[in-house]
Amino acid sequence: MSRRRPLRTALIGAFVALAVIAAGPFVLDTYTTNILIRAFFLAALAMTVDVLWGYTGILTFGQSAFFGIGAYACALTFTHYGFGPGWAIGALLAGMGTAMVVAALIGWLAFYHGASPLYASIITLALPIVFVQLIFAGGRFTGSSSGLSAFPTYYWAFETWFWIAGTYLVLVATVAWIFVKSDFGRLLVAIRENEDRCAYLGIPVSGVKITLMVAAGAIGAGAGFGYSAFTNVVAPELGGFLLGTELLIWTALGGRGTLLGPIFGAIGIDVTASYLTGALPFLWTLLVGIAFIVVIVFLPEGLAPIIGRRLRAAGQALNLVGAPHVSSYSVKAINPGSHASEDVEVPLRTEGLQRHYGSLKVLDGISLEARKAEILSIVGPNGAGKTTFMRCVSDGGERSGGKVFINGAEIGRFAPHRVAKLGVGRSFQNTNLFDTLTVGECLMLARFKTDGAQKFSRRESLDLPEPALAILRATELADAMTLETRNLSHGMKRGLELAMVLATEPSVLLLDEPTAGLTKAERTAIGDVLVKLANDHRLCIVLIEHDLDFVRDISSRIVVLHQGALLMQGTVEEVINSDLVKAVYAGEDAESVK
Repeated sequence: MSRRRPLRTALIGAFVALAVIAAGPFVLDTYTTNILIRAFFLAALAMTVDVLWGYTGILTFGQSAFFGIGAYACALTFTHYGFGPGWAIGALLAGMGTAMVVAALIGWLAFYHGASPLYASIITLALPIVFVQLIFAGGRFTGSSSGLSAFPTYYWAFETWFWIAGTYLVLVATVAWIFVKSDFGRLLVAIRENEDRCAYLGIPVSGVKITLMVAAGAIGAGAGFGYSAFTNVVAPELGGFLLGTELLIWTALGGRGTLLGPIFGAIGIDVTASYLTGALPFLWTLLVGIAFIVVIVFLPEGLAPIIGRRLRAAGQALNLVGAPHVSSYSVKAINPGSHASEDVEVPLRTEGLQRHYGSLKVLDGISLEARKAEILSIVGPNGAGKTTFMRCVSDGGERSGGKVFINGAEIGRFAPHRVAKLGVGRSFQNTNLFDTLTVGECLMLARFKTDGAQKFSRRESLDLPEPALAILRATELADAMTLETRNLSHGMKRGLELAMVLATEPSVLLLDEPTAGLTKAERTAIGDVLVKLANDHRLCIVLIEHDLDFVRDISSRIVVLHQGALLMQGTVEEVINSDLVKAVYAGEDAESVK
């Protein structure tokens, strides 16, 4: 299927939706039209929650505050300053600008590297509470708890407002649909599924989240402005915690990660509530709460995915639709660049590297060098600090003391994505991938540092350096580009992770047990590729491995760690034949052997 299909589908859907909206006021009664105008603005707001929560995994309670900022920007301007086209445009821009600034501040507080998702949720939970308190503190200027009403506004006919609100919703939905179907949309899914892996591929996760929050804040403020201008009344509840929670309920009921689900969830529940709250004011709220619990427990995907699958199945049975499209890429080889200058012969150097957890010393004064065109293997018994050493090299915030230099540059307290930009690529002890993405999409993400990600389109070709292609060929992944990673064998998953790391074009390659769980043939193939990478491409490879036969076959030098200290380093034969090393692996005390 052509890459243009998502764009074509979005435009056709937008045209149909606009046609329905254009005809809506002529077939609906006045009361329903009035309710739908408000519901359209709320649905646009719910969609921002879906992009943040459903696609990116950010559980946010704060979108109602941005809606309230836009609403009060309209009401305060029209009440205290002036009314007219210029004032309206100025108020809209002021509301959206304020929301963007607040969103950037919230993002900076909530999305720093290492922050837990729970912390981000708590920060966004506090936002509507703070907003409401500021409105209360505003006294007569903001209307305090009573809000503002009867301010000048555009008293257009319901039909006009219906078209305005509907058009705003359709435009936002169309742009959002094209965006989430783009390469950048795949990046959002990757962040939701495995944020750490994204960071170690050089993707600035915090920056992506903050930018997304800022855009969502602007859209929410625009919806709030329209809502306020139409209803001619604002109250603190428009930016409060209750609305923020309702947005999550509408999104969950409709279906997270679907865009259309939250739209229909918001419209359906808001319109139904308008008809039933008068007759069943308390029972209706109870019914919505019960429905939310039922969906979370029994239908965690929401209603939209289930309905969508049924419709697709029926369409395929009638030959009306084809099979779901799976992204594929035409792959071509490129000459890899290099992060290291020609005169840097020691791409990795540590000085007195330390990592302490209270009084527990996991690493204690590790100083070593890893040179170009060599495979430096780090061995030692379990608990020696090998994986901790790699974490300290690839994440500036991990170490307790000492220094790490990559290609001559000290990494300081750099987050993993900044260390990756210096030339570090890292694989993990346990396979660390993105379950719902295809092999091709995973490799596209790995190229983000070099090629970026298109925000409103999908790439048709994928440029990979020869080392990454060698891994794909060795593990038979070259013919599995459309397979989702959860359907790969263990050996293919290990190969894909290594190919992703090599696709970032590192000069320092950190491999944590890359052959764990592989067959002998797979280990041999991976070993041959690593030797070729060191010899032909002059990579500096640092390897953690328990298979001493594998280490002996491919290593240039070996470093032995024991109880967080550097016990010994030397050539392969010196270390393998050392009585000290044998004693350590046998569980004897190193000091007694010495």
